[in-house]
Amino acid sequence: MNLRATLNKWQPKLRAYFSTFPWKNMLIFVFFVVLAFIFWLMLFFQQEKVEGSYTIPLKYVNIPNDIVFNNPLPDKIEILLSDKGSEIFKYDFRKRDTIDIDIMSLMEDNVDIIQGSTYIQMIRTRISTTSNLIQYYPPTISIESSKLESKELLVVFDGEVNTSNSSLVADTITFLPEKVTAYGSGEKLKTLDSAITEYSVFENLKATSQLHVKIKPIEGIKFVPSEVEAFIPIDEYTEKYFEIPVECKNAPKNINVKFFPSKVNVSFAATLEEYKKIEADDFKVILDYNQLNKTDSSSIALELTTYPSNVRNIRISPTSAEFLFEKK
Repeated sequence: MNLRATLNKWQPKLRAYFSTFPWKNMLIFVFFVVLAFIFWLMLFFQQEKVEGSYTIPLKYVNIPNDIVFNNPLPDKIEILLSDKGSEIFKYDFRKRDTIDIDIMSLMEDNVDIIQGSTYIQMIRTRISTTSNLIQYYPPTISIESSKLESKELLVVFDGEVNTSNSSLVADTITFLPEKVTAYGSGEKLKTLDSAITEYSVFENLKATSQLHVKIKPIEGIKFVPSEVEAFIPIDEYTEKYFEIPVECKNAPKNINVKFFPSKVNVSFAATLEEYKKIEADDFKVILDYNQLNKTDSSSIALELTTYPSNVRNIRISPTSAEFLFEKK
């Protein structure tokens, strides 16, 4: 059945349904609901004493690095106040202004607890002058603190650095600053010999990068700064290959040591600047006759005994060889 035939079939039924639907009654009902709401708002605005509860955010500034608070600091104040309905209505749409609490200033005035008239006056700076403050919570704010000892610690990186296919980390990762100050109890500080970063993974780095890393938090310890810059030197590298002989040292004059295979392939990555300076003679695989003579096996593992310090990702193939002693 096509679309036109379907519409023709259902058209009489749809007309009959909408002709009986109580649209007029619904419109009248909605009108009276809106009208009732408008009257309610008018009455609400005219009321003299309407109560409302709100929160005021708190922010603590100028906190000395060498102190720790003895009690948790609240991050907000819950208040209950009363005012005209119109004023209470405004509070719901008003931006909640944060109260900044200057810790250094209070400590200089020997204030340990914010309470009484000082506390009330602080709250009143964020509410209307016509509002009546009924109650607030917490009733006091304790800023009692204890003095901390300090210790300078070297920053140590914890994580992974993954470069693009043609790049490698050229040197050790350094930090700015290279040291941070740890504040805590003397007993706690004795257990620390470094400040370790949060585990971080940096992917697909193509060039030298300076990235933000955070110091891993430790309970009871405050690090300043808590975030440092990690300087990661990245150089563009290219791969190079050499075939070098397997050699033996300390063999008697009448003994000839033969290796199978007698040569290994060495592959490595070098910067474009160093690429042309590196030669096959810079790599050595040298085995000791005395070690060979002691082993019961006819094969031995191979590893590079000499290689340039400025190459990366060194690999040799094969990684083992068989050997045979022959008398000359």
